[in-house]
Amino acid sequence: TMSLREHALSLFRGAVGTVRPAVMLKTALKLQVDGCPQLLVKGQAFPVKKDLYLVGFGKAVLGMAAAAEEILGDQLTRGIINVPLGIQESLQRAGMQDMLLKPHSKIQVIEGAKNNLPDAEALKGAVAIQELAEGLTADDLLLVLISGRGGSALLPAPIPPILLEEKEKLTKMLASQGAAIQELNIVRKTLSVLKGGGLAQLAHPAQVVSLILSDVIGDPLDIIASGPTAASSHSVQDCLHILTKYNLLHNLPKSVQVVLSSSPAKPTALEDYSHVSNIILGSNTLALEEAKRQAEGLGYAALVLSAAVCGEVSRVATLYCQLIQLLCLGFTGLGEGSLSDELRGNLLQLAAELQIPGLDLEEFLQALQGLGPDRPVCILAGGETTVQLQGTGKGGRNQELALRVGLGLHKAQATGACSPQRRCEILFLSGGTDGQDGPTEAAGAFCSPGLVAEALQKGLDVEAFLRNNDSYTFFSQFQGGHHLLVTGLTGTNVMDIQAILIRAM
Repeated sequence: TMSLREHALSLFRGAVGTVRPAVMLKTALKLQVDGCPQLLVKGQAFPVKKDLYLVGFGKAVLGMAAAAEEILGDQLTRGIINVPLGIQESLQRAGMQDMLLKPHSKIQVIEGAKNNLPDAEALKGAVAIQELAEGLTADDLLLVLISGRGGSALLPAPIPPILLEEKEKLTKMLASQGAAIQELNIVRKTLSVLKGGGLAQLAHPAQVVSLILSDVIGDPLDIIASGPTAASSHSVQDCLHILTKYNLLHNLPKSVQVVLSSSPAKPTALEDYSHVSNIILGSNTLALEEAKRQAEGLGYAALVLSAAVCGEVSRVATLYCQLIQLLCLGFTGLGEGSLSDELRGNLLQLAAELQIPGLDLEEFLQALQGLGPDRPVCILAGGETTVQLQGTGKGGRNQELALRVGLGLHKAQATGACSPQRRCEILFLSGGTDGQDGPTEAAGAFCSPGLVAEALQKGLDVEAFLRNNDSYTFFSQFQGGHHLLVTGLTGTNVMDIQAILIRAM
């Protein structure tokens, strides 16, 4: 029989495989050439009356553009994509030729936004995209490829007379005052030509079709890459409110004052977007659906908890630990009783505090009842946790989450709080779908209570590794890094995926 680790790895690979650019595009995008050529996207038809243009920005856009050009062939007039600095070389080195454009491609590639910060090269690409959009007519079709991760930094085009440096300085000032990322994005959008629906407005009257790879919880169109083709839900008033909140209103560069005072007070009306179709091509939900299908194929009873798990990593780890303990009680026929009720109560309280969007835990726990021991169980989830960095170690949020879950389960077992756990084999996996987790070559890690027990026998202080945010060093010490999830660059990104695998021993 395959080990739980092999199963978990296979589920993770399947999930990532389904949201890889080429796979997604070839499934969703078709070109029909008999009669008047039409672009078919997930069954929706868009006539190509005259010229077809392509623009794109973000981390996964190179692979998306390569696949799109293959599908569009001679129908494509020209394209411009803005991608992160060094990405072509990285993909070349990783042997991922299928994600690179062919020689003599009609698509121009501009690399910029070093360290995911807007810079002169990113601005050059944004201006080129702006000029292309401005020149379109009612008979043209503009295909826009958007990859959330890095998409915003690759599309910096401040409204004149604001200079990029001035906009960046303002963003940094806000950040240093403690402004939330949502607030930073509202200010950036308000001062930008292309964000907040700007690109769609410039391309009018051409038909605009956006294919989007989401890296944001809940897939909100106006947030992903700052929503260049979606109606903004924010106005200049919101921007002024944020600047007032952080006492920056009287400290603004002249250019920003000019733009804010002359901007329309209300966002562009929704009917002004009738020429735009925004289509989510890949998302965490899609990846989890594929993982669930594969788990069922391997004989598991599989359930998806949520595609929107967020919150501080130690709190999320506690949620997973309590869920696993509850499952183990069910597995050993102890699903009813005071311990089970206590765990259930704790879980519901923690879920309420974490405020995971769209999660109905009551309903989920209902579905868990009666699972096991005749079939192994797989619980899947996705989203993005946050880590408060305190130490100087190596590792990312996924490796840290895995280690915290392993430690939590080991403690519950050691205190006798959950002895049924001893009769279950448990594995927890957490990994980033882009193949990277923090500053390491790992995408995440596999952990079990047994691994933590082994570490303690070796005399390792697991809590000290966590205090130092050094999960990577911890996992590296066992079986040549066998517990690290190493996939290499994947060329996609739909946040993180977690899998809990349990079977009776």
